[in-house]
Amino acid sequence: MGYNCVVCVKQVPDTSRITGEAMKADGTVNRAALPTIFNPEDLNALEAALDVRDRFGGTVTAVTMGPPAACELLRECLFRGADRAILVTDRRAAASDTLATSYILSRAVRTIGNFDFVFCGRQAIDGDTAQVGPQLAEKLGIPQITYFERLVELQDRTVRIRRNVGNGWEVLEARLPVLVTVIDLANTPRPWAARRTMRYKRARAPLEVTAEVKAAMPGASEAEIEREVAKRLEALKSQGLALEQWSLDDIQADLNWCGLAGSPTKVHRVQSIVLTKEGYTQVEPTEEGIRKMIHELVVDRTLG
Repeated sequence: MGYNCVVCVKQVPDTSRITGEAMKADGTVNRAALPTIFNPEDLNALEAALDVRDRFGGTVTAVTMGPPAACELLRECLFRGADRAILVTDRRAAASDTLATSYILSRAVRTIGNFDFVFCGRQAIDGDTAQVGPQLAEKLGIPQITYFERLVELQDRTVRIRRNVGNGWEVLEARLPVLVTVIDLANTPRPWAARRTMRYKRARAPLEVTAEVKAAMPGASEAEIEREVAKRLEALKSQGLALEQWSLDDIQADLNWCGLAGSPTKVHRVQSIVLTKEGYTQVEPTEEGIRKMIHELVVDRTLG
């Protein structure tokens, strides 16, 4: 029978390397100053989807929304075992908040069509909102199970999943299709497969091919560039190495719900907190010491 899984993945700045040089004057992160990585929990989501495919049959489709550079992420998905990879890229999607992002992804998933599972990482390390997965489920009109820890049972069109609730766990049952957000404790992502890496390292999206042709033919006319791009894309398709590339028009997205226009989130103020106090205060491990500490925190309005 098999189950068709869609995995939403994201390329994020490596926030573990944030320094003073990586911050802008307004207190936001200068993404261009940081290397990009595969969002960690999206790797766990990919592994969960691959596990379903390996155990029960079916397909795994990876989809990401971002600039052409996000193709590196899609190639990595193919290296690890994904069957299909799709890039949703459009300048009109720039500045999308979680609401607009989830809408665009919902249109992409609907365009993919026949799906049983949608897997997402619990949250991305750049925003830490954990909103896109649940919002995506709402827009798709399907049930959601968050904090996926382990697949308990999958039979016919019903799945039972153990989810982590912080100080314990619970098992939920849902009818397919279902959206699942995956935590880092769920599994250990598999490494790249050598054969798949050798095969798919040359996979390219149309925008990447266009950039490569322009770099290789700096004096060529637009017509010559178009012919060469078409020729290379046809060769990639014949070898199964063409990454799919969709625009907002391809997924029939309403532009009023995309990009800045579809993003109600507004940053009111960004404040940098600088700790200036030197030294430390030692609290005696006694009832009186704890009472004094609490009193000082209340006086300082840290508590209360």
